[in-house]
Amino acid sequence: MGFLSPWFLGGLAALSVPVFVHLLRRHVSVPRPVASLLFFERGTQSSTRYRKLRHLLLFALRFAVVLLIVLAFANPFVRRSAADAPGRLLLIVLDNSFSMRAGTRFADAKREALSTLAAKPHSQRAQVMALGDGLAVLTQPITDSVQLRSALESIQPGDSHANFGELGQAIRALAETERRPIDLHLFSDMQRTAMPANFADMVLPPSATLLLHPAAKGAAPPNWTIESVEAPAELADPKDPTRSRVRAVVAGFGAPAASKTISLVINGKVVATKKVDVPANGRASVDFAPLSAEYGFNRCEVRVEAGDAFPADDSSVFVVRRSDPERVLFVHASGDTRSPLYFGAALGAAAQGSYILQSVSAEQTTNLDPSRFAFVVLSDTSSLPSIFEHTLEQYVSKGGNALIALGTGVSRHGQIPLWGGNVNGVHDYAGGNAATVASVDFTYPALEQVAPGRANGGWAETKVFYASAVNEGAARVAARLSDGTPFLLDRQLGEGHLLLLTSGLENLTNDLPIHPVFVTLVDHLANYLSGSERLSGSRQVDSFVQLRGAAVPVGEVASVEVVDPDGRRPLSLSEARTVQSFQLRRAGFYQMRFANGRDAVIGVNPDRQESDLSPIPEDVQQLWSGSPGVESGSLPATQAKYRPVSLWWYVMLLALAAALAEMALASGYMGTQREEL
Repeated sequence: MGFLSPWFLGGLAALSVPVFVHLLRRHVSVPRPVASLLFFERGTQSSTRYRKLRHLLLFALRFAVVLLIVLAFANPFVRRSAADAPGRLLLIVLDNSFSMRAGTRFADAKREALSTLAAKPHSQRAQVMALGDGLAVLTQPITDSVQLRSALESIQPGDSHANFGELGQAIRALAETERRPIDLHLFSDMQRTAMPANFADMVLPPSATLLLHPAAKGAAPPNWTIESVEAPAELADPKDPTRSRVRAVVAGFGAPAASKTISLVINGKVVATKKVDVPANGRASVDFAPLSAEYGFNRCEVRVEAGDAFPADDSSVFVVRRSDPERVLFVHASGDTRSPLYFGAALGAAAQGSYILQSVSAEQTTNLDPSRFAFVVLSDTSSLPSIFEHTLEQYVSKGGNALIALGTGVSRHGQIPLWGGNVNGVHDYAGGNAATVASVDFTYPALEQVAPGRANGGWAETKVFYASAVNEGAARVAARLSDGTPFLLDRQLGEGHLLLLTSGLENLTNDLPIHPVFVTLVDHLANYLSGSERLSGSRQVDSFVQLRGAAVPVGEVASVEVVDPDGRRPLSLSEARTVQSFQLRRAGFYQMRFANGRDAVIGVNPDRQESDLSPIPEDVQQLWSGSPGVESGSLPATQAKYRPVSLWWYVMLLALAAALAEMALASGYMGTQREEL
């Protein structure tokens, strides 16, 4: 019991109050009338007999009231067996992230979790959760052991990356609604890469007690993996030496220097094998060229031969789509010869024969069908033939994409084709200081750069002499000029996208075409506008793929189709007609058909952070569990066998009962004393 509480020690002084009232109070004599005080002498009468305890029962009740109140502030408790814990919520969290596939980690963790659940008292509530892509709640707090066991047995190892920060956030949210204390049992390999950047994200609320059950014992075994693969998603010419190649990076985690055999597999057939020396805990790259891809989608894989302790991460999959060069329609003003020249040169340098540019003037587009082209570019075209403009609008609404560049011609007329708005004004920077591209959204696919570096990825060197002012509306602004004017905007039209460049594609309105960043921009624009970046290549587990646009054309609802690596269709019929995006939860090859009718095959790989099997240091585990000096996965004998149960309410109820009895008894004594007077 907590008798050493400061409240208790300070309250001991209050015990003197009933003693003072009953023992030390002064005797008060009752005055009597007499005829004369002449013969009275001054003297002191002894009051010893009045100092004796009077009304012993009343004194005992008052003493008990004070003592019980003081005792309540000491917060007394008794120890009860931990097995008898109906008042605590048993929370079982089983880690099913990708790293749990190593060795027998997942099987051992599940077996220990089932044993913990079996030892639960029948009356105690419990809840089962899985830690992978977030924290999946499998049951509500219930006492049904059969249902809890069924939920725990249904958990299978996944391909996601675990994050203990998400676990801490979820438990803190649970503690706000759960009034009872929580015993959190975490069954995990305690992977170091699962820790968040901020340790505070892992901290649990005071009402939760964390008990760690590490599934990995001892030091992490050496592991080699294919960390990354660089390969073209689209390939037109397999003999092209610059694009028809695959570069793979082999990494070792906690591994000594070794010589590894790396194989390239295309459509289930090993086409090339090379040896590479991987330094201790280091990386090495290996190239395969040329890439002998067949027409259509080629399912490719780079793998490490001769397995290690974690064979599930020994390969990396990707898809290469081979097709004939696609045509690009470039529509320009009749007097504009510079923009098709610059754009065509950049497209040829970037795409290496993947696209063929067909340049026509606006007057020559009457009989053209935009659906025969990968994408369409409108360069400074203030007006289009009505037939072609209507056909082009239908082409974009059904999933096609178009780039609109505003030069001086569109600015004079004021109307922007297809965009649905007008030019609000013109910024002419030629007379003064030229504007620069100051703000760039590098998460936008057409401007994406892994490491932009200095000079804003090369954009800061670009000078803009002439730009149109347009209303942003609901469009996404991917780049802005130094004065805040939007430079590149993206607006969705049905299933397709319209990109608007508020300057031109020649070197008169800006000097962008003479900078190296222009080639990169055209390359990314071509991949984005043609849709090839989502038709093939590779993705990471738990990423999303957009299946249809946010706005569905009126009167048209197209179904989408998804086939997962196991050959199953995870979407229901209703979801196939309404879902906009899909999360890739499994590693392997996915087959898809988008709402615009285009087919795709995508390779999906787990997060390579899961390949580092190093556990969290012991001292960090002890700090997280709140048990410094206690070995992870175990508890002190007293903590494991007993739990404290507070007696505060019981003591306060006794104090209330004693106070009521004291009031009743005191009122009787006071009445008797008045009668004596």
